Amino acid sequence: MARSGDKKPLYRRVNTRTHGVRHGCLRLDHREKRTQTPRTSMRQGLRHGVDHTPLFRFLLSKVGQSWDAVYSEAQSRLLDEAPIWWLVARSELDRQDVVRVGESSYFSGLYVADTGQLEKVAPHLTASDMRPDCPCCTHTFNGEPFGLPFALP
Repeated sequence: MARSGDKKPLYRRVNTRTHGVRHGCLRLDHREKRTQTPRTSMRQGLRHGVDHTPLFRFLLSKVGQSWDAVYSEAQSRLLDEAPIWWLVARSELDRQDVVRVGESSYFSGLYVADTGQLEKVAPHLTASDMRPDCPCCTHTFNGEPFGLPFALP
């Protein structure tokens, strides 16, 4: 897909040559290779080194606007339209209040209302009300750190 020349792309390139960078590939140790099949399939066509945070922030900034215009602009500024559908539900059954897009990054789930506008699934959710799952990571919701501290169950 051709990107428009006048606006910045809605993705960032990430350094994939640095030691220790995880690429999302499934790897089994030598014991698991003999006894098990992978629990999830390897994803075909996965683009390593692409961060879609700019896309997610763009979509959140367009809540309340016409979906056709938002989709058209987003699609023109991406390599592939698939990441759009990570946040935007295609059907009522696909709607999620919160979408996890990384190890500790969460974003509001979005959907297209009957009026044709982009809307949040749960507009009342904020980062200040959320609690992280572990004490070691900085968890974020829509780019803001969670407001509540980690607590043991």
